[in-house]
Amino acid sequence: MNSKTRKILIPLVVIAVTVLLVMFIKGNPPQANRFSSPPKAKVNVAVKTLTPESYQVMIDSFGTVKPRTQSLLVAQASGQIIEISEQFREGGFFEKGDVLLQLDDRDHRAEVKSAQAALLTAEQGLLEEQARGRQAETDWQRLGKGEEASSLVLRKPQLAAAEASVLSAQATLEKAKLDLERTKITAPYAGRVLSRSVDLGQVVSNNMELASIYAIDRVEIRLPIKNKDLPFINLPEQFRDGAKNSAGSLVKFSSDLVGKQHWQGQVVRTEGAIDENAQQLYVVAQINDPYKATSINQYPIKIGQYIKAQITGKTIDNAIVIPNSAIYQGTYVYVEEQGVLRRKNISLAWQNANQAVIADGLSAGDNLVITPLGQVSSGTQVTVMGSEEYQATRGKAKRLNNQEQPKEQGAQ
Repeated sequence: MNSKTRKILIPLVVIAVTVLLVMFIKGNPPQANRFSSPPKAKVNVAVKTLTPESYQVMIDSFGTVKPRTQSLLVAQASGQIIEISEQFREGGFFEKGDVLLQLDDRDHRAEVKSAQAALLTAEQGLLEEQARGRQAETDWQRLGKGEEASSLVLRKPQLAAAEASVLSAQATLEKAKLDLERTKITAPYAGRVLSRSVDLGQVVSNNMELASIYAIDRVEIRLPIKNKDLPFINLPEQFRDGAKNSAGSLVKFSSDLVGKQHWQGQVVRTEGAIDENAQQLYVVAQINDPYKATSINQYPIKIGQYIKAQITGKTIDNAIVIPNSAIYQGTYVYVEEQGVLRRKNISLAWQNANQAVIADGLSAGDNLVITPLGQVSSGTQVTVMGSEEYQATRGKAKRLNNQEQPKEQGAQ
């Protein structure tokens, strides 16, 4: 084949191949799969079928222990302290009428004797004046010629003065005896010493502070109540005419200051004003006989001790209760409907750290999704796990979390 023929055939072959390629491409167009989404995988979830129940509201609070009755023990007589009770010390217990301090009473005994002598003298003077008065009346009857005698003649002013002297001497004696009695400083009630200001051998004067004491029959705890919890607690209110609306709620107190300590108490009154700083209402709870030794509490409660409180609130009938972990952003939850995930907006009636009572948005029979979900949308297809499968999943997640924690601590 000569060169002239090749020059003619080569362009014809190229044209024919090009035409065939164009026809093939048109008959088999390429499919654009670059931006197509893969088939969605179903999400495994655990659900809880909601049923109405009677729910006991428990309100958490806290406070510090304060004495219900606290007072300053002061001296009502003067003298040197010559004896101190073993219980007159910080933290010491005492009963009503116990002698806590004994003052030197020799001066006061002398004053009593002096007052007794003055009273005897006054009584003798009164007897003498009474005799003079009778003698004056006899003399007037004999010499008065039947006229009425004046009070001066009958010595009535002198008799009144003698009677007044007796009364004054009696009062002086009573005062001296009272001062002598007050040299024994006794407990006004069963209580405990908070702090003391004097010691053996010290000379005290009248109205001098000796100690700070408080009663042990009961203690009080001031508890703040959040505004959202007020409708669910029994608030004991007292009105002007003395009427009361209801008994206060029961309270469980606990502390871990020294081991695990527990006490039972009750809300006894509601304060009359909202706290200006916290803008919350405070109630006062009371623990009766808090210093009694029990098998539960091996250590007495301390004044100023911080304790936690769990107040028994009202019971909500036909309540829909869900765990807080199923709530997202505080406003919505997910439910399962025929294998599909649905978002539902909710409103809360009450909520604590673990659970929430639904006011609106959920109904009995709804299948609440309790599995924590990430970025999902309403309409996602789901597969409902059984309770055993869900518990196994949770156990595996916990084991993985426990294994990661030592690694993080070792890295630190």
